[in-house]
Amino acid sequence: MDSVVLKPRKAAPFFGRHPWVLDSAIARLDGTPADGDAVDLVTDQGKWIARGLFNSRSRIRVRLYTWDVQESLDESFWRRRLSTAIAWRRRLGYDAPEGAARLVFSEADGLSGLVVDRFANYLSIQVTSLGIASRLDTLAPILAELTGAQAAVVRSEKGVAKLEGLEYMDRTLFGTTPSGPIFITENGLRYGVDLTEGQKTGFYVDQRENRLAAARYLSGRRVLDAFCYSGGFSLAAVVHGGATETLGIDASEKAIALARANAELNGVSKSQFLAGDGFDTLANLCAEGRRFGGVILDPPKFARSRGTVNDALRAYHRLNRLAVGMLEPGGILVTCSCSGHVTREDFLYMLAGVAQKSERDIQILEQRGAAPDHPTSATCLETEYLKCFICRVV
Repeated sequence: MDSVVLKPRKAAPFFGRHPWVLDSAIARLDGTPADGDAVDLVTDQGKWIARGLFNSRSRIRVRLYTWDVQESLDESFWRRRLSTAIAWRRRLGYDAPEGAARLVFSEADGLSGLVVDRFANYLSIQVTSLGIASRLDTLAPILAELTGAQAAVVRSEKGVAKLEGLEYMDRTLFGTTPSGPIFITENGLRYGVDLTEGQKTGFYVDQRENRLAAARYLSGRRVLDAFCYSGGFSLAAVVHGGATETLGIDASEKAIALARANAELNGVSKSQFLAGDGFDTLANLCAEGRRFGGVILDPPKFARSRGTVNDALRAYHRLNRLAVGMLEPGGILVTCSCSGHVTREDFLYMLAGVAQKSERDIQILEQRGAAPDHPTSATCLETEYLKCFICRVV
């Protein structure tokens, strides 16, 4: 097998089982691997470390999958990894026929570059690795067998695809996808999910437990739900939390239409939805003197690289400052970040700055993350991406 040879003193992270080998750590290639080929990673002294998939087009030159020299990256390997990941979600209880769950979470499940979400009897697959993309024909029948899914779609992000040298590859992997939304049940609420045109994989299953947790603090309150997407936090606030009314805002007209349909589907009349830019709409509501007993902020990713973290923190500060300005004394702020490059500590310091500038105390009641079907790998902390803070603003 072709080998990738590391520069001197670059091996420690990979003996430590971190799965990403950046181009800057590599001294040379021994052999001529094609993009997507399996390669061995070795030290500058020739000591074997791990085995992974090569991609000359990506800054992540090798994604590592096994630290067992006897283990080949063949069909049996992918079947074992997928079977283990899916069995764990069943053990967690995320296997209700009409439910939704993340079955595979990339590096956290030893499957770097592959995310698989199940929505009822359908799969939504996100591919962020050229090596995984080139093996979809191998993975498809395994996923169909292990899940019994009726159909699967592949979703990709243009920015990520460009970084990996991938073609924009949204398509049906197997089966026939429905022409309209499919329906799932989460915590007793029904939601329509757009598999082909919805955001990310179609629905934010990572916030499942956070929606319930936030709802517990919102009884008797008027709630503003910014970046509401399909209305998950809003509907949970009313149905599970007893909020008196909610106003959801999202820039996407399609998301607002889906949120309204979900409210109607669940017979919820206390949730209203409005299309508009999150920042501009919050600024206008604040200028109008509108006040709420609760504000929920679940914006899209603001930092896509380490170089944009400071800009992202400024955006989070502005957004949270607007939210705090509209909160009644003792109001509840539920504020989230899905930017993996923004650390939990970064976010805490941002909130401290908001408290300072607004001259209001912010009491952090709960610090939460993604649902248990989105585990964090202790050797790849980049998988710890979602921060959800439930706060009381005095």
